[in-house]
Amino acid sequence: MIVVNTDYIQGKEITETLGLVKGSTVKAKWFGKDILAGLRNLVGGEVKEYTELLAEAREEALQRMIKEAEKLNADAVINIRFSTSAISAMASEMLAYGTAVKIKNKF
Repeated sequence: MIVVNTDYIQGKEITETLGLVKGSTVKAKWFGKDILAGLRNLVGGEVKEYTELLAEAREEALQRMIKEAEKLNADAVINIRFSTSAISAMASEMLAYGTAVKIKNKF
């Protein structure tokens, strides 16, 4: 599956737009890691526990979006974006979305 954040794919022609596809996940860190992150906030620097959490959430949301595109028999997803929002003080949602399309080679 080709996944790009542009509205075109170099060397390919979009032959059909199949529609919006999305994938999301809600993640929360284990309480112990949340305490470590809070302590790290006091001294400054990167909060690695949250960096890891967001990387995992992005990948999971992306894979769920791709599965939705595969159900439509898409060849690619163009113009993908990520969005995040707080669900509660302890959990956040990560959303990946884009447009599923059929493509063919231009040449």
